[in-house]
Amino acid sequence: MKRYLITSALPYASGITHLGNVVGSTLPADIFARYCRLRGRDTLSICGSDEHGVAITIAAEKEGITPQAVIDRYHHANAEALKGLDVAFDLYDRTSSPMHAETAKEFFLVWKEKGLLEQKEDDQFYDEQASMFLPDRYVEGVCPNCGYDKARGDQCDSCGAYYDQLDLKSPRSLISGKTPVVRKTTHWYFRLDAFQQWCENYIEAHAGEWKDNVLQQSRSWLKQGLAPRSATRDMSWGIPVPVDGAVGKVLYVWFEAVLGYISITKQWAANQGTPDAWREWWCDADTEYTAFLGKDNIVFHTIIFPILLSTRSDEGYILPKNVPANEFLNLEGRKFSKSRNWAIDVHQYLQSFTERQHIDIARYVLTMNMPETKDSDFTWRDYQARTNNELAAILGNYVNRVMTFAHKNFGGAVPEVPHGAIPGDHEHALSAAVADGLESVAKNLDAFRFRDAATEAMNIARAANKYFNDKAPWKSIKENPDDCALTMNICLQTIRTLSVVFAPFCPEASSTMQSMLGLARNVGAPGQNVLADDTWMHAGGHLLAAGSPLAEPIILFTKVENDIVEREVSKLGAAEAASSADAAAKDKDQGADASLISIDQFGAIKLRTAVVLEAERVPKSEKLLKLQVDLGTEKRQILAGIAKHYAPEDMVGKTIVVVANLKPAKLMGMESQGMVLAASNADGTLTLVSPMDAGVGPGAEVR
Repeated sequence: MKRYLITSALPYASGITHLGNVVGSTLPADIFARYCRLRGRDTLSICGSDEHGVAITIAAEKEGITPQAVIDRYHHANAEALKGLDVAFDLYDRTSSPMHAETAKEFFLVWKEKGLLEQKEDDQFYDEQASMFLPDRYVEGVCPNCGYDKARGDQCDSCGAYYDQLDLKSPRSLISGKTPVVRKTTHWYFRLDAFQQWCENYIEAHAGEWKDNVLQQSRSWLKQGLAPRSATRDMSWGIPVPVDGAVGKVLYVWFEAVLGYISITKQWAANQGTPDAWREWWCDADTEYTAFLGKDNIVFHTIIFPILLSTRSDEGYILPKNVPANEFLNLEGRKFSKSRNWAIDVHQYLQSFTERQHIDIARYVLTMNMPETKDSDFTWRDYQARTNNELAAILGNYVNRVMTFAHKNFGGAVPEVPHGAIPGDHEHALSAAVADGLESVAKNLDAFRFRDAATEAMNIARAANKYFNDKAPWKSIKENPDDCALTMNICLQTIRTLSVVFAPFCPEASSTMQSMLGLARNVGAPGQNVLADDTWMHAGGHLLAAGSPLAEPIILFTKVENDIVEREVSKLGAAEAASSADAAAKDKDQGADASLISIDQFGAIKLRTAVVLEAERVPKSEKLLKLQVDLGTEKRQILAGIAKHYAPEDMVGKTIVVVANLKPAKLMGMESQGMVLAASNADGTLTLVSPMDAGVGPGAEVR
């Protein structure tokens, strides 16, 4: 029997998870897992905390506590936060567990035995004042790729480039603030380079199946060429290297964290009393493995982890079949930032919105704004609009009208369909909408198009509303009671349908609908659906028995008022705003120019280099060129008013500078996803802004 293994990127246990993290991986994983269970598929969904690495030790040092205290706090807090949003895994575990240490050490020894590790002495930054070698995140400096001056020792948060820490320019220790020296140290290096061709073949085998952003980022990484990479680090916090002569060294989190998916599955199997059952999920060709994650984790799941799994292919280890990575979610037009108080962590949300309906509202709004192909934006106005105009006005309104009418006119029970009642055009139209909708939602979920799936689910509710309005039971109850009974039977059957189709997105509302209908709860949570029972595709059937009692109507969704929106918006950047206000008042007192902007205001503008892939004139426009550009991690369409100054054929291959976080705009009926920068001379001639260094690639930050 085919199995469906679902993993979600392990949240890092050094902070509280926020809505941007949730929409990136844990929510889509939960939606897909619930759907799979409702289809009767043998499904296992696992996740847990990533608890090793330098960020943990830095957080501990700042607070004067132990790394264990840090991870204990955030592991439990994030587990509760996800549970609070009805994100339900078969097991949410952690990488500090003995099971994980055992698994990671086992993999390391297998690599050593197979000659995939080479021990060598190498140069590494050393802090003489702190008397310690510096792991990558204890070093900060200037990115060798884009020039960002706060780049980490192994990766640039600005352009996304990976590099060796010694390539960092102007390095400084985060421990002492001093410039580190270079000293020799011994480490074990994993031979990634030996898998270059294998990995290229693996990636290309999924072309046309995986998302374009996943393919492009993976190809870009492979284009740089894989090189041996250190699998160990000089640290005290982590999994000790299991060989002689490795005192003070641990397994590098780059390699051991992804093995957490396997160790958590092992722990799940042990918890079930079947310790060997994990092999069915990881070492059996009948398992289909899907890994959900955000775009910052793509290469770990399309290159690093598959390579590690392939080293044990002789034992049957499977590879990810799909890696549907999401882009980033912004908040009110800006990136999530805890330091600037520009974020909504899950705990804050649940404390502000205590009614259960707001669990579903958050899930639904995040789904409808899921950054599946490009960065998207969460706004409180959109939250209000989708709640009021969709969840309340369409789904909730339909359920409440039907349930209230049934209680008032049919004694709070499912009416029996009289023999003389004949289904007509309206019934056939609703039946077709339900059947087509169930199939369409399923098709989109199987293709990981969650926004389209949720839209199609709401379209079923729209069709149900139309049916109720067209049939006007408030009239037929007097004029044609038999037809009214038919209408209400079908309407109640459709509520059951909606309780299934909305279960992956809004499990609270679905559970309430099922309770009102007197049904056992089945919203695709772990352990709820019977294997091989395709509840989903049977959801269109009329399975409510006539005479079945109905519980009292419960309002599923109430409207979000303007004052709630204003309250939540006012919370964003409160500390930052107060600081800016103080600075502005000080400037005013000192006679500062009011037209000047602050460094924070400038920092909100994201300028990036882009390479023009295609260019063409826009019909009926003398000024516009339509450009397809590569921003390094994604492709975009931009309409630029430069047609009088540049021919389309002259643009292809040019490296330009664009405003990357501008809200999309409609021009000549087409969407423009950014703005091209150009300088204007006195005579009106435009000259494109472009980096002088021809070696600057796409995606570099311009500051």
